[in-house]
Amino acid sequence: MRRVLSILFIIPFLVCSQQSNFRSKSELGFMIGGSYYIGDLNQYKHFYNTQLAGGLVYRYNVHSRLSVRGNFNYGKVKASDADSKLNIMQNRNLNFESKIFELAGGVEFNYFPFRIGNDRYWGTAYVLAEIGLFHMNPTTNFNGDITELQPLGTEGQGSSLSKKNNYSLTQLSIPLGVGFKMSLGKKAALTLEYGYRKTFTDYIDDVGSDSYVDPVLLASENGPIAAALSNRSLDGARFGKRGTSNNSDWYAFFGAMFTFRLGKPSICYNH
Repeated sequence: MRRVLSILFIIPFLVCSQQSNFRSKSELGFMIGGSYYIGDLNQYKHFYNTQLAGGLVYRYNVHSRLSVRGNFNYGKVKASDADSKLNIMQNRNLNFESKIFELAGGVEFNYFPFRIGNDRYWGTAYVLAEIGLFHMNPTTNFNGDITELQPLGTEGQGSSLSKKNNYSLTQLSIPLGVGFKMSLGKKAALTLEYGYRKTFTDYIDDVGSDSYVDPVLLASENGPIAAALSNRSLDGARFGKRGTSNNSDWYAFFGAMFTFRLGKPSICYNH
């Protein structure tokens, strides 16, 4: 009799373990939204010059309060001094745009238990922490042509005018975000998310130095195009302020994600 009772006690846990598997805890989906940046050409205005962005996301739900995820995002960031209300910025006359390709992974911490298809745990706010790599390539319009800025060394990189080499186009980022996710029936979920990216570069916009370098020497070592794009100030001031060297650039992705569970839901659910 005792053996029978033990078997009856164990059976529900065996069923749960069989039903709750890698596929049932996994979600795959896509994101659509926007991207923008904060840096020397846009120091304060969030959502300024927002560009269309999108991405793919994979989420593994460890349990109802913790998920591990990976995502690939693509967007574009841009800014122009011509849009500024400050005369000093308008006179500087710089502009850029850059595509951003990002690959990142990390964890989501849910404020409340959540599970797709569960009527009780149908939605929750969460925080996101990741580490990632992103690829950028700042460009500008010069005489009607799209010109890549990094190879030019507009601040004297790679010449006798600077101790720096040309900056890397692939950089480390730390995405931090907040969001809200809710169940859409038994197999899908909708997530609204805003994520801000801490970076360790000041060159998403190709502007990192406080001042201009000598245009004559720059033209002789890095070429006349580098000199022309280094100082585009309307008044031609040689000793004007180019950027702020002690602040790194940031960028952001935000939008809506739709994810779909890859396997059947489990009968049992612990939290």
